[in-house]
Amino acid sequence: MTEPTTLSFAAFTESDLRELFDQQEYVAADDIVVPVLLALRLGKPLLIEGEPGSGKTELGKVLAAGLETELIRLQCYEGLAAENTLYEWNYTKQLLSVQAGERGVTDDSTVFDEEYLLERPLLRALSDDHEQPAVLLIDEIDRADREFEALLLEFLSEFQVTVPELGTVEASVPPIVLLTSNRTRGLGDALKRRCLYLHLDPPSFEKEHEIVQRKAPGLDGPTAAEICGVVQRLREEPLLKQPGIAETLDWSCALLKLRFGTEAGSTEPDDEKSTTALSPQLIDRTLSCLLKEIEDVSRIDDALLETLVRAGRDARERTEDAEA
Repeated sequence: MTEPTTLSFAAFTESDLRELFDQQEYVAADDIVVPVLLALRLGKPLLIEGEPGSGKTELGKVLAAGLETELIRLQCYEGLAAENTLYEWNYTKQLLSVQAGERGVTDDSTVFDEEYLLERPLLRALSDDHEQPAVLLIDEIDRADREFEALLLEFLSEFQVTVPELGTVEASVPPIVLLTSNRTRGLGDALKRRCLYLHLDPPSFEKEHEIVQRKAPGLDGPTAAEICGVVQRLREEPLLKQPGIAETLDWSCALLKLRFGTEAGSTEPDDEKSTTALSPQLIDRTLSCLLKEIEDVSRIDDALLETLVRAGRDARERTEDAEA
């Protein structure tokens, strides 16, 4: 794979990115590969929207691991303040320095320099410590206030921030910036203009089947297909919270735990893979892995359980026929 330069991804190709995703066991089709590649090549932030559990955060982790660079994560929440995202002064160290006579207020020395600065995620992403671009993951930006969006505008436009005591801090190696949103509120136009856009739709059966086989290798192909068939059918119901890929993987690992003793997330599955078909009772016992709202759990009656079982068996049979 072509190594990206420290200043640009001009030589980074689509095949390089696909290889990176494959190495990290991240299933990505053109709808993901192309926007990510453009964000890298153009040096622009990428705004990723989608339902919770659709793989938005995982994309940032995969890029950082695949590029062997630092992942800097900023988890957003209501009331997020500038000092939690940019920097703070180490007041204790400043006070001790003044008391020790190392710095004062009557000469040219000052306690407002980089020695006393505590970097928070945004300032850390601009640091000169990075030989390769760091991956800055601004997670769930929709949970933060619009004031924080305004704070981001200078950062995303110029990859710089202003520290009043020090002046403008500019990145010598601009970070790779990913912003994720669950669409709990609309984002401002000024923020969206600065970003490329990627929406992660619910996965197709084929994509979800491939993900489950990669992430839960203790399952054979037909059983993984059966699990995905159940989840795909469940998503057709008018649920308050649709199960995402994360829930499908949790359920797959839970089934392995219950039925075969395989450790969840293990990359070394038991010699004999799962081949047992799902039953209404097993689905009912493990619904907590898929559904996170009591109203949704209450919708699952005996008739729907039978429907889910049939959908799973149909998916299993199709996969067995294809493998025959």
